[in-house]
Amino acid sequence: MTSIAKPPVRHPSLRTNALGLTIRDYEGGMSTLCAGCGHDSVTAALVQAAWELALPPHRAAKMSGIGCSSKTTAYFMKQSHGFNSVHGRMPSVTTGAAAANRELTYIGISGDGDSLSIGLGQMAHAIRRNVNMLYVIDNNGVYGLTKGQFSASADIGSKSKRGEPNEQPPIDPVLMALAIGATFVARSFSGDKKQLVPILKAGLSHHGLALIDVISPCVTFNDHDGSTKSYRYTREHDLEVVQADYVPIVAEITLPDSESEVRTVQMHDGSAIRLRTTAPDYDPTDRASAVAHIRACQVRGEIATGLLFVDGESHDMHDRLKTPESALVDLPFSQLCPGAKALDSLMNRYR
Repeated sequence: MTSIAKPPVRHPSLRTNALGLTIRDYEGGMSTLCAGCGHDSVTAALVQAAWELALPPHRAAKMSGIGCSSKTTAYFMKQSHGFNSVHGRMPSVTTGAAAANRELTYIGISGDGDSLSIGLGQMAHAIRRNVNMLYVIDNNGVYGLTKGQFSASADIGSKSKRGEPNEQPPIDPVLMALAIGATFVARSFSGDKKQLVPILKAGLSHHGLALIDVISPCVTFNDHDGSTKSYRYTREHDLEVVQADYVPIVAEITLPDSESEVRTVQMHDGSAIRLRTTAPDYDPTDRASAVAHIRACQVRGEIATGLLFVDGESHDMHDRLKTPESALVDLPFSQLCPGAKALDSLMNRYR
């Protein structure tokens, strides 16, 4: 995955973590996403979380599929392992990698198009197996790489860049994960770094799959019918010599500090979303209460954020399959392939 290299210049007074690394050591290449994209805020939060946890970059594996979100792996922890898989297949590739080497920290970056459409079954089985990984969904409701079609998470009534309303009900990854049996479920907003960084740190420390749905606004596809500077008007009145789009620079959306449980965020197209944080007495270990809280927020037209559910007694894929304590990649060939007699003995158990 190519990107623009950052200059190796750092301020001499930068603080170091327990490994003696500065936060610059956890950065990657320069982002090629649109200016103001919420995904870049998620990247910054990941950098901050990994630095604060003193996560060894060379002991981490960054996994992704296809989409704007999947480019994120190039923008943080440049010294880490990485794999950019095909569309929707990040969970199964990560499952295989985790099965072979349980000693790495797996960070999967996906999007609503990558995980909730073509990759829905892949995500479901990674949750069911409780693969030991951080699973981040950068959720913006559109297919950003293919000109902003509705994704499976688009709300009913949402308008596309052409002003067409979405009439399909959305898939809520948080509710689906809870229904399948996920052991760590959270949701946040890309502009709320104060909330997102601790959630990411908790997810990275969780034993099992930690699903974090991050509402991450797309700043590009917010034009509307009637504008003579819109994409549609330009394409209907211009002879296109080369295919090129002009993406205006838009300010990043951030969430102001507030003690209120419900906060309203104005989006670039004039719409607004309402974010409700969990109350101080909220119990994140009660799965049924988590579902009830999320549904109650939906009825009020709000988006539930914060740590929504966690299973403190979680058993990951290796626990359930009783795999060796050593990583499979470190086992000698004689143990990985014990011979025909051992294979026959194993097969007899299934006859």
